[in-house]
Amino acid sequence: MRKASDAHARRAGRPGARRSAAGRAGRVRGGWTPWLYLAPALVVLGGLLVYPIYQLGLISFFQYTQAQVSGGEPATFEGFGNYAELFGDPRFWQVLLATVLFAAACVVSTLAVGCALAVLLTRVRAVPRLALMMAALGAWATPAVTGSTVWLFLFDPDFGPVNRMLGLGDHSWTYGRLSAFFLVLLEVVWCSFPFVMVTVYAGIRAVPGEVLEAASLDGASQWRIWRSVLAPMLRPILVVVTIQSVIWDFKVFTQIYVMTGGGGIAGQNLVLNVYAYQQAFASSQYGLGSAIGVVTLLILLAVTLVYLRLLRRQGEEL
Repeated sequence: MRKASDAHARRAGRPGARRSAAGRAGRVRGGWTPWLYLAPALVVLGGLLVYPIYQLGLISFFQYTQAQVSGGEPATFEGFGNYAELFGDPRFWQVLLATVLFAAACVVSTLAVGCALAVLLTRVRAVPRLALMMAALGAWATPAVTGSTVWLFLFDPDFGPVNRMLGLGDHSWTYGRLSAFFLVLLEVVWCSFPFVMVTVYAGIRAVPGEVLEAASLDGASQWRIWRSVLAPMLRPILVVVTIQSVIWDFKVFTQIYVMTGGGGIAGQNLVLNVYAYQQAFASSQYGLGSAIGVVTLLILLAVTLVYLRLLRRQGEEL
């Protein structure tokens, strides 16, 4: 027994064993190194995201109105009362359905326009490509309020050039429910497609030219090259732009509020963010507005997680 222990001690004292032990210790220390570098950013994100979300969820469990804000009355714990009131309101479900359909239309349109223009950038010469890039980046950099105001002027029933070119007279685009949503969709796509275009264009430029040349020599059309060659190779990039578009378009506020005058006639163009604003600030029901915000956050998290899970089942590396 003593000989075995001595042999084990001698093996432990060998250079190879010492190097192995040192390597394991280095890996343990190295495992914390990335977190040390990320610590400042995590602290900032914790202050800017985690704490406000915590406060949002906390207020949603209280009866919190203008009386509580001004200190005239103490906040009353309601539990899930705000959520019960919200889910029992048929208006909430109508607004939720409109939000989902509107966001889906915006995401599909943004991806279609952005990807089509990204492919176009690879087919034009340097000067037209630079002009298109500058125009797209200008649209991207325009504040949402400014862009919404410009689009309202373009489609104005009295002075807008669009009605004159189409011969529509004094047709009001914001009067009808569907036409108002369509007008907002155009503005959302206009200010969102540059992100998709630039990101996808960068991905296309990273694809080896031999692959695209071989597909062309085989007689594949541009649509076939995109569907069978580019799209599969760009899928990780398309995942990122899709998730970003879902998050941005699901929580649209400024465009709807500005272009439809706070949600349209009799609230026909309400989406969740505008509905939450009305409940929280117009009606001073801050607890109910916070509950709508929590529901919106949970829906976005669920959509993102489900989408990523489906992609991982398909074997994608994300």
